[in-house]
Amino acid sequence: MSPEAIISELKNYPGGKVKVAITDIDGILRGKVLHIDKFLSSLDGGFGFCDVIFGWDAADVCYDNAEITGWHSGYPDTNAVIDLGTFRKVPWDGQIPFFLADFSDKDGKALSICPRGILKKIKREAEHDGFEAFFAQEFEWFNFRETSQSLHDSGFVQPEPITRGMFGYSVLRASQNKEFFHDLFDFFKAFNVPLEGLHTETGPGVYEAAILYDDILESADRAVLFKSGTKEIGHLHGIVPSFMAKWHDDYPGCGGHVHQSLWRDGVNSFYDPQGNQGMSKIMESYVAGLLHCLPQFLPMYAPTINSYKRLVEGAWAPTTLTWAVDNRTVAVRALPGAEKSSRIEFRVTGSDCNPYLAMAANLASGLYGIRNNLNLDVAETVGNGYADKANGILPRNLMEATDIMRGSQIAIEMFGGDFVTHFCNTREWEWRQFQSKVTDWEMKRYFEII
Repeated sequence: MSPEAIISELKNYPGGKVKVAITDIDGILRGKVLHIDKFLSSLDGGFGFCDVIFGWDAADVCYDNAEITGWHSGYPDTNAVIDLGTFRKVPWDGQIPFFLADFSDKDGKALSICPRGILKKIKREAEHDGFEAFFAQEFEWFNFRETSQSLHDSGFVQPEPITRGMFGYSVLRASQNKEFFHDLFDFFKAFNVPLEGLHTETGPGVYEAAILYDDILESADRAVLFKSGTKEIGHLHGIVPSFMAKWHDDYPGCGGHVHQSLWRDGVNSFYDPQGNQGMSKIMESYVAGLLHCLPQFLPMYAPTINSYKRLVEGAWAPTTLTWAVDNRTVAVRALPGAEKSSRIEFRVTGSDCNPYLAMAANLASGLYGIRNNLNLDVAETVGNGYADKANGILPRNLMEATDIMRGSQIAIEMFGGDFVTHFCNTREWEWRQFQSKVTDWEMKRYFEII
């Protein structure tokens, strides 16, 4: 739709209001409902949005180490610029008009720490190199027969999954919650977040959804809206979905795998029928870039304490710096084949990621490999990727990964010093919050015996 057509439709919306949202550093949607007149008056210059959303964590606790905002700055407004191209109507919320926004600084430039702005920056660099980036994300997540109140009342202890047992690809389990299952598929189609597939995974109450691929920015928008929308739709059915990377010791974690390819002039740059297994030199350099940058960018794929409980051997998540063709035990699963379908599946990313940052890190890594003409010197893994440690293993916890990223000149070059400093400070804060708490595991292990 043209901007004029969008504005005309908004003026005719009987509710007289518009929902606008942005993501914070953790990928959580933060937003407002605006009166239509306020919205229309904000189209040219934007509107004020308190910058505290970059000054606190996922639990709204203010950082003590943020430089860009904090008590020292008084948490002023930052300018939020509405992106008319993200126009949608929310089908489960009375068709209320919905838009995403970006943050800009006082000079009108993209705010250096805005996650969506970071992705747009990397996308522009790919376009400068002549590439169109097409991405898609798939999510695994668990669903519980709970409410926000019941979870808080129980202290988040032993939440009740919507089904019992381990039953991946189950037609039976999906039919037992068919109203929720079909609402996900149908509502998201109407919300312009089309799903390519939806099925149960291995574990009690766990689903997997693959979102249809598109331009990288549109795909990241869809991924963010999918996570938030799934929680809203779940609420209508008395279900609490969780995208936590690993909620229980006994079950696999939740992946947020990212599929990706580069195109130039309508041709898939990853495809070469004469190349090694159909892989072009560009694809090989892209894979080499992913592997080279992976330890340095890991917090952008695994941003929480809990992320690293998923990245353990034998749990369907990678632990080594490995690649192979169609192998689900490695970090980078290459899928060369037909010209239209040749792509890469990056399997490190968890469902707890911020999709804007995860996709930005993937694309930046691939571009680094292409620009530096990296050779894919890492041997293809044959068989078990967990056992192939020849090229190294992933950092084992959030603090180790954050320290590596903080010292990465590649990260600073690709994402900017302001972003790297701010993001790493927020991950350090997350680590310190965890380290200051006594867990149930410690009480059970040490209280009586030690």
